[in-house]
Amino acid sequence: MSSRNKSILIHSSLFILTFITTTLAGAEWTYGKSILSYLVLGTEYTWADFFSGLPYSFCFLTILSCHEFGHYFTAIYYRIKTTLPYYIPIPPIMPLNIGTFGALIRIKERIISNKQQFDVGIAGPLAGFVVSVAFLIYGFVTLPPAEHVFQFHPEYKQYGLSYAEHVYKTMPEGTIDVVIGKNLLFTFLEKIFADPSRMPNPHEIMHYPFLFAGFLSLVFTCMNLLPIGQLDGGHVLYGLVGYRRHRIIATSIYFAMLFYAGLGFIDVHNFFDIWTPVYVYLLYMVMRSIFEKKRDRLMYAISIFAGQYIVGLLIPSIHGYSPWLGFIILIGWIVGIPHPRSEIEEPLSLTRKILGWLALLIFIICFTPEIFTINGTTATP
Repeated sequence: MSSRNKSILIHSSLFILTFITTTLAGAEWTYGKSILSYLVLGTEYTWADFFSGLPYSFCFLTILSCHEFGHYFTAIYYRIKTTLPYYIPIPPIMPLNIGTFGALIRIKERIISNKQQFDVGIAGPLAGFVVSVAFLIYGFVTLPPAEHVFQFHPEYKQYGLSYAEHVYKTMPEGTIDVVIGKNLLFTFLEKIFADPSRMPNPHEIMHYPFLFAGFLSLVFTCMNLLPIGQLDGGHVLYGLVGYRRHRIIATSIYFAMLFYAGLGFIDVHNFFDIWTPVYVYLLYMVMRSIFEKKRDRLMYAISIFAGQYIVGLLIPSIHGYSPWLGFIILIGWIVGIPHPRSEIEEPLSLTRKILGWLALLIFIICFTPEIFTINGTTATP
């Protein structure tokens, strides 16, 4: 088999697998039909159940593909060697499974111009963002009547449309209740396009595939536009402000995100917990790309931890968001915070500058402090 045919086989196979896993995830989120329960417990699962996940899968993969092909076609325009998107499926065995970790393309040669880095970096998020907004608007303007929720929860029907006053306060034992967070853009589109009488309760939005997939796509867009390192947002910020200012701004944003996300991660009343030294060590390791001296890395790591600890003592109820913490630590460890200098530095055109600042504004309005809030009860024997 030629290398070209092998590459096509790999990319198409990953796409098909991701299509299957996102469709399975869509069926589980929308109708509670879990393939894992079928395989392990023998519960009923039909082809109709599988196909019920198609709206979510179609919406999510379309947005994801637009994002990646935005990068791809811009790279092709500049004759930069690159691969087709690698889609990353998630097996249906993980909790809160959305079906995919996303997708990526691999640039096979170094991009030496800051203008080309900017264009390739910004093309993906903008393309995905436009399609995300379109799907969300469609989801809001085509909302079914409020009684639609009874398809998923027939037990709510006894309470009528005032079910929210009853069902979320006294959940049955063993029930896991997932509430999606909101960001400024989602809230704005809801206010403009949704009929308030038809808008589902935040506890139930996962049953509305266009809203749920659109929301997740905004979260992915926000992650990609985080203006640090060589993330898409890092390329954009570097093109706008240059190496020195990028380093200052990116480091400040990274510290702020790290501080917020880690609030409450360590129990302030159990200082000698095994996770305390592990957490401080992780903070130390993510400082490698910022500070050359080990002394400086340790000082900043301890300072961040001490600040979080003091805030936790003063405001016991405060908490960050551990999934953001995991993402921020991973990015700091693998990607790094500064952006490497480009070999060719060119001033950006006015159009690029406007698009760049727009992209950073998109990061702000798509940022979701808590992506999921999980409430649940433990079943007792």
